[in-house]
Amino acid sequence: MSDFFYPNDFDQTVEAMNRTLRIDKNFDLIHRVIRVGTKRGCIYCVDGFVKDELMEKMQEFFYKLTEADMPANAYEMSKSAMPYVEVDLSDDEAYIIKMILSGVLCLIVEGFDRAVMIDCRKYPARSVEEPEKYKVLRGSRDGFVETLVSNAALIRRRIRNPQLSFEIYTVGEASQTDVCICYMEGRADESMLAAIREKVQNIRVDALTMNQESLAECLYKRKWWNPFPKFKYSERPDATAASLLEGHIIMLVDNSPAAMIIPTTIFDVIEEADDYYFPPLIGTYLRFARTLLTITAVVLTPLFMLLIQNPQWIPNWLSFIELKEAVNIPIVFQILILEIAIDGLKLAAVNTPNMLNTPLSLIAGLVIGETAVQSGWFNTEVMLYMAVVAISNFTHESYEFGYALKFMRIANVILTALFDWIGFAAGILLLILSIVCNKTITGTSYIEPLIPFHGKQLFRRLFRVSLRKVK
Repeated sequence: MSDFFYPNDFDQTVEAMNRTLRIDKNFDLIHRVIRVGTKRGCIYCVDGFVKDELMEKMQEFFYKLTEADMPANAYEMSKSAMPYVEVDLSDDEAYIIKMILSGVLCLIVEGFDRAVMIDCRKYPARSVEEPEKYKVLRGSRDGFVETLVSNAALIRRRIRNPQLSFEIYTVGEASQTDVCICYMEGRADESMLAAIREKVQNIRVDALTMNQESLAECLYKRKWWNPFPKFKYSERPDATAASLLEGHIIMLVDNSPAAMIIPTTIFDVIEEADDYYFPPLIGTYLRFARTLLTITAVVLTPLFMLLIQNPQWIPNWLSFIELKEAVNIPIVFQILILEIAIDGLKLAAVNTPNMLNTPLSLIAGLVIGETAVQSGWFNTEVMLYMAVVAISNFTHESYEFGYALKFMRIANVILTALFDWIGFAAGILLLILSIVCNKTITGTSYIEPLIPFHGKQLFRRLFRVSLRKVK
């Protein structure tokens, strides 16, 4: 028998609940005494988390219970006298309080030694429209939202297989955040799955303040000096379902509209949904174009720096890349200033209302850009190459990967400016080592299937093959 419940003293049980929930200090916590057949009952719920129409029907049902229909205990109540599907019983104070604050309706009935938990909650949520960042040229237009149950339903809709599993855990002493591990039984690596379960269960943190980013930092406790992403995020249910079928493990966090894909390699980051919504030839072209633009984003400005410092290396057919105007500010400082300026434009675009985006673009493109060149601050060639680099960075849906390329590019520019061709070679070597020596969250190779080598899988990573040939 729980000390929290007093079957012989209904008023004492209600008083204990009111004291724990601090009913007098929380306007959004509903506490209402009702009649359940021939007994008194008390309902606890959070205003805004319950379905009003359903509440009205359930109360009507309770009031109509006769003495002959009245169940003798909570178990019989849940089985034969509860007009709802999702019903649970508990006498654990901590669990009851947690479920009430999560939106579950709690019913305490006079003489019953357990509370009846009715999961009729409905969280405020936006519609499942296409994610603003994760758009495709062709394909599904729905996206994840901030409600965990809705996100699980979007995945379940695409994979109608009993092997699809959703395991729920609670993380955070104060926040009590729901974290879900999603995987396909028989396809996901069992040792990897066990390791992730252990990591989640051993997390000791007050709250997941920033949702998935907080969870990522709890799961990956090594040094974060390597900028290349350890996780891939997706707000697309179709891409997430495809990753599950490939054997990946998905982590969903309540209040976050993105799925965390584990493990993540460099090939996973570069790969996108558009590759599979077109025929193999077009998909392969898109993949190669994205890879080429990735290389361009890393080496274009350092290589330009190297050739400007060594004009004798420029062949005649490339003589047009030489600077035409006088250089008032060293090229390296021009590049670094523009790197920061591009981020400034990104932040300004994020914080600018949609109706003002066009004026912002005009100011940035015409006023600042044109005036900066005419005033002598920047050379035209530097502005052009930095614009190409910015466009190349926008070809990736992963913000983390874009900034990893940015950091590698800046390091190479500085090394090239200081040590000429030796610095350029050192920057390229630093880039290669950062990728090769990086590890996934589970400790596997970041460049698999290149190392360890799997020829067939590597071919599928480089080329978009026909889906009917993929097993």
